[in-house]
Amino acid sequence: MNTTEYDRIATAIHFIKDNFRDQPSLDVIAEHVHLSPFHFQKLFSDWAGVSPKKFLQYLSVEHAKGILKEKQATLFDAAYETGLSGTGRLHDLFVKIEGMTPGEYKNGGQALKINFSFAETVFGNVIIASTSKGICYLAFYDDKKEAFEKLQNTFPNAAYEQMSDLHQANALSFFSKNTDDANAIRLHLKGTPFQIKVWEALLKIPMGKLSTYSSIAYTIENIKASRAVGSAVGDNPVAFLIPCHRVIRSTGEFGNYHWGPVRKLAMIGWEMSTNEST
Repeated sequence: MNTTEYDRIATAIHFIKDNFRDQPSLDVIAEHVHLSPFHFQKLFSDWAGVSPKKFLQYLSVEHAKGILKEKQATLFDAAYETGLSGTGRLHDLFVKIEGMTPGEYKNGGQALKINFSFAETVFGNVIIASTSKGICYLAFYDDKKEAFEKLQNTFPNAAYEQMSDLHQANALSFFSKNTDDANAIRLHLKGTPFQIKVWEALLKIPMGKLSTYSSIAYTIENIKASRAVGSAVGDNPVAFLIPCHRVIRSTGEFGNYHWGPVRKLAMIGWEMSTNEST
């Protein structure tokens, strides 16, 4: 899917989000994005794997609440159940974290050689960067120059080369629905010990499931750290691979997202529909 098509899907999702209580019909949503109902149904179904009507259900707040309450158990139990029928789609089966050394963290990436490239994904354009050890940065962008400047600000003393490598190719495969055969992905992250711990906890949230900030605090055995957890979630340097989009508020509201609330809704709905179809 090209960027123009994703923009149209994003517009539709934004419209669904704002009007889901009215359960807008296919005709109404299609008209909003200036497509015939037939073409919109096909475009949306090709992207999400389900109809717009089904996707609308995934994005409702009540559905999010149901995900958290489905087992009549604690939020922690509901968020971290892992019964995915052995499909191998759990991110933590593929992703291994290696935090940078204190020296690398302190000197802003000095002596690091970072490869970077730009790519199109089902959720829009991304800039992706890697060291010899693994992926160090992945972010959505609208402007290439601004995206690279943000990468440089993260590692101001590193040496950069625009090129793709195997780490990047493996990571980008996760934007495909067929991730069962993905090779192991390594992440080489710049973060504090607390941030690394939170990011590791995020990797335990299965595809198609949701968690809350308080649940993350519980699993890292720091139940009073919900606010700090929120900050660490927001500082996630690797979009999608570390699934911070799967964290919602305890009320069931989806909340904000570093790369845009509409993109977060798109990811949640896409993963839920993908998980159900496996």
